[in-house]
Amino acid sequence: MATGTPGPKDRQRWMSVLAKAPADRLITLFDGAVPRPTVSYLRHPEIGSVMVRGRMGGTGGAFNLGEMTVARCSVMLAGGETGHGYVQGRSKPAAEVAAIVDALMQTSAAEAVEDAVIAPLAAEAEAGRAARAGKAAATKVDFFTLVRGENA
Repeated sequence: MATGTPGPKDRQRWMSVLAKAPADRLITLFDGAVPRPTVSYLRHPEIGSVMVRGRMGGTGGAFNLGEMTVARCSVMLAGGETGHGYVQGRSKPAAEVAAIVDALMQTSAAEAVEDAVIAPLAAEAEAGRAARAGKAAATKVDFFTLVRGENA
């Protein structure tokens, strides 16, 4: 994370990591390394669904792909920092932890939270992407064209 006040790109990065993290891993990392602060709830943990949209080829017109279950929570720390957590699935405790982590990342505890929670989750996600890419690369077929005599 950049030093100083976190910017929108920094927050997008850690919110993305938290949203995609396995719920049990997120909770374990948080509970094992960071003391849980006292919070007031702006929105208690709740479960809902969101519409997932897609595009053909990444550039075509958007279409509704389907719904996805999410859990969300919003908290405020004693210092006034607010945190919002949205996570995949139905884990209310993971949504609460994600909201608390988001709020803590806006305080002086940000570096400790980054090292204890965000960085390990990001590294694990990258390792998973690399493993999937390796499996896909193993099945890749390279086609090449030979010059035939009549075309030369």
